[in-house]
Amino acid sequence: MAKEIKQAITRSRDTLVADALGAAALMVILVGSLHLPSFL
Repeated sequence: MAKEIKQAITRSRDTLVADALGAAALMVILVGSLHLPSFL
C-alpha cells in the first residue's frame, strides 16, 4: 500500500502543488467570508 501511495504521488507531483495552492486559497476565502460580518 505504501508503494501505491508513493507511485500516486510521483505520478501527480505537478498537480499536487496546484491542488494544495487551490485548497489554501479556498481556506483563505472561507475564513475571510466568515469574518466579513464582523467588519461591516
